[in-house]
Amino acid sequence: MASVPFHYVDLRAFCYVTEDRKRVADALGTFVPDGDDGEALELDYAETEGFNGDRILVVSIRLERADEMRHVLSKLTELDDIDTVIEELDHRVDEDCTFFLTLDKQAAFRGDVVQGDGITLRAKVEAYPAKKEHAVENVAETLASLRGD
Repeated sequence: MASVPFHYVDLRAFCYVTEDRKRVADALGTFVPDGDDGEALELDYAETEGFNGDRILVVSIRLERADEMRHVLSKLTELDDIDTVIEELDHRVDEDCTFFLTLDKQAAFRGDVVQGDGITLRAKVEAYPAKKEHAVENVAETLASLRGD
C-alpha cells in the first residue's frame, strides 16, 4: 500500500475504574506500531470523571506518520466484516471528512481485530476537494485494497 488517504489516525479507549490500566493500554497497543527506535510509541493518558463521580482514564494516541497509519490499516485487514464496513461508509464518514470505526477492546487485548465497543478509531480523510463523497470514495478504495480487490 503506497499511499495513505489519511492526514492522521486517532485511537482512543476508556479505562474504567474496574479495569486494569495496563490491559487497556495493551489492547490499544494492538493497533499501535513500534517507533523508529523499536520502542512502543507513547500513549497519552487523561483523567476525567464519570457521571457518578467515578474515575475514567482516557487512553489515546494520534498517529500522523504514513508508516504508523499503514500499520493501523494492515491491522484492519484482519477484520472479517470489512465488506460491511465498506457498505456502511456513507454512515461512517461525516461531512468533515472524518472516518469512524469502533473496535472490540477485549478482542484487541487478545490481539484480535473485531468490530465492537471499547476502542474508537477516528481518521481524518484526505479528500480534494474536501467533500464527503470524495472522502467516502478514498476510504472505500483503501479498504477494498486491504481485502485484495
